[in-house]
Amino acid sequence: MNKAKLATLGIQHLLAMYAGAILVPVIIGGALGFNATQMTYLISIDILMCGVATLLQVMRGKVFGIGLPLVLGCTFTAVTPIIGIGNEFGLGSIYGAVIASGLIVVLISGFFGKLVKFFPPIVTGSVVTIIGLTLIPVAFNNAAGGQGAKDFASAENVILAFTTMLLIVLIYRFSTGFVRSIAILIGLVVGTVIASFMGKVDFTNVANASWLHMVKPFYFATPEFNLVPILTMTLVAIVSLVESTGSYFALSNMTKTPIDSKALARGYRSEGLASIIGGIFNSFPYTAFSQNVGLMQMTGVKNRAVIVVTGVMLVALGFLPKIAALATIIPTAVLGGAMIVMFGTVMSQGVKMLAVAIGKNEGNAMIVACSLGMGLGVTVLPEIFKVLPSVLQLITSNGIVAGSLTAIILNIVFNMIPWKRESLSMEAQQELDAVNPRKQSTKFSEKEA
Repeated sequence: MNKAKLATLGIQHLLAMYAGAILVPVIIGGALGFNATQMTYLISIDILMCGVATLLQVMRGKVFGIGLPLVLGCTFTAVTPIIGIGNEFGLGSIYGAVIASGLIVVLISGFFGKLVKFFPPIVTGSVVTIIGLTLIPVAFNNAAGGQGAKDFASAENVILAFTTMLLIVLIYRFSTGFVRSIAILIGLVVGTVIASFMGKVDFTNVANASWLHMVKPFYFATPEFNLVPILTMTLVAIVSLVESTGSYFALSNMTKTPIDSKALARGYRSEGLASIIGGIFNSFPYTAFSQNVGLMQMTGVKNRAVIVVTGVMLVALGFLPKIAALATIIPTAVLGGAMIVMFGTVMSQGVKMLAVAIGKNEGNAMIVACSLGMGLGVTVLPEIFKVLPSVLQLITSNGIVAGSLTAIILNIVFNMIPWKRESLSMEAQQELDAVNPRKQSTKFSEKEA
């Protein structure tokens, strides 16, 4: 493959993941009140770390790197937890939790396959759904212009937000292939152009940003290690590992590259190491981006060299704050319109996972009901458990942690403990009824009697 083709394909993968890569720092930085200079640095370091994480994963070493053409980016699963930790514990606790969770992933990578049984789709689906649901209010707040804005919920902001959302939907509906994969990126660009004609785009940040800078460890804060943030980010990391495992096997099948437990462990270690480095440079935890897996399926090009080019491009862009500053000019309302779609997608992914799981076992419906109810309830009213000891309040005051632990415990109760009397699953009962309808009627007769 010649250099021109490699570069073209590398740029294509970069564009496919770019919207997801920049939106995470834009959302988190905005929620935590970062100024223009801080936002520019945050976006720059996130782009750079996406490249570093990608290169760590695409290599095939003895300890790190699964050796598959994977592109890594910051997981949206981390957005709500990071904002919550930042608001309650401070920036230092965010990065301490990111580093600690990454270290935990590195340490458990060798036997994570044994722990996966505690995180089946019914658990991970519940966690992802809770996170998606808690993100939607953030999206609508931005669609209105951002809390505290002078023109909050003005007609212009609402029109901009929902025009952007409509553009994304139309592009996704009436396009195919690569154009569809970058629908959100196109929507953000077109929405910003429309906003510029309305006088809502300010290029001052871009003009003031330098062309080149050096990254610095602990730029925003020195890591602080607190129990709840670490527990929260560890749960996020485990969910991300489960999601990444799906991408590992999908690419293994596509590239005809068999992977074993040792290869999986190397992949998990790479993600953990990326999180450790991300925490040191005040960035985020990283996971495999499924949109790039889809792009490879569409193009048929599954060459690792292409992903190496993408990783190098991302690292190079991370040293160019002028490019990163372009993301800061996106009006809040335009960003909110795109966020509705993206966060809705997170939620729908969780619902998709749950739909299959609920159909397999009646008890799974109860797991979902309790975990979602607990997660959303604690998010809305975190002080409900204030009568508990302070140690327990560390866990019960966080909706994502409370909902996740509820799902894990109930999954053990319903699906892992061998009770003496176990009811048939819905699917099994339907199959039995289909084979022997006479017995079904007898069963109902006995109940009526």
